[in-house]
Amino acid sequence: MAWISSIFVAIVAIEHIYILILEMFLWTKPRARKVFGTSRQFAEETKALAANQGLYNGFLAVGLLWGLVHPNGGFGIQIQIFFLLCVLVAAIYGSVTAKRSILITQGLPACIAFVFVLIHVLQ
Repeated sequence: MAWISSIFVAIVAIEHIYILILEMFLWTKPRARKVFGTSRQFAEETKALAANQGLYNGFLAVGLLWGLVHPNGGFGIQIQIFFLLCVLVAAIYGSVTAKRSILITQGLPACIAFVFVLIHVLQ
């Protein structure tokens, strides 16, 4: 079960690395504008804000990866749980304040990973 939970945690981390790339480096490009549903003008005006958001998504990804590779397995799981809960809270907040689909695109994978981590812990 440990490897299944690790795979799901890694998927959440990779997703947040992708979000980091979109928000920090591709925010004004057509691909990111399509993903986030923004206009060219809005993207240009909010470039610095998006980069800041991207950095925070990067912190979430790095935290999850840190939990996966931490040499103390028990502490690594605690780190994973903390950062998965951070992702879940951010997804709930984002779905209420920005875009409802965030709950599915970011919250659901984090929730699935969280459940598998808990199953792993309880075995």
